[in-house]
Amino acid sequence: MVRLFRFLPVASLLLLAACAPTRPTAHHEGTVVTMGQQEQREQALADTSHWTLQGKLSVSSDKDSGNGTLTWKQDGDRYDFTIRGPITGRSFRLTGGPEGAQLEGLDGGTRRGPDAETLMAEAVGWQIPMAELKRWVLGLRADTGGADIRFGDDQLPSQLVQDGWTVDYKAWDATKTPAMPSKVFAEKPPFKVRLAIESWQLGK
Repeated sequence: MVRLFRFLPVASLLLLAACAPTRPTAHHEGTVVTMGQQEQREQALADTSHWTLQGKLSVSSDKDSGNGTLTWKQDGDRYDFTIRGPITGRSFRLTGGPEGAQLEGLDGGTRRGPDAETLMAEAVGWQIPMAELKRWVLGLRADTGGADIRFGDDQLPSQLVQDGWTVDYKAWDATKTPAMPSKVFAEKPPFKVRLAIESWQLGK
């Protein structure tokens, strides 16, 4: 098993915790108003399958941790997920689509798998729900099953629990229409994924 992030300094994880303002924690059950607003958001973004986000990504488990800058391009069913180390500049690139996935930048050459989730688990030991994450990062419930969603005082989602993962929305960019997440923490012990989004580009 390859340690994908072992080249990244653990101390730099503290940088991500400091970036992007964090809203006060509040988890209110959905009301007719907040659930209605969420349904409107989901309808508005339902067909959003072409977008690019840039930001900082932090990952950790009980055995490994690290971070880097992230560029994530989603083009329908195809994705390009590139992580660059803050000091070495070394990049790892996860790409693929319905035909399978490949991971470049590892010692020993390119790895391939039937899908992103399986490839990441086999190559680096990470259980990352890529199919669900591409909806969660938009602030939407995935279509993989039931979800428990709660809201903050700003009436935007503050927490989403689905498929065994707890997704906390620590900050939103309310200047966009509809509002878009800018700080997303996902956790399914022992795995943690923290994403601070610096820019969104919706559409091709």
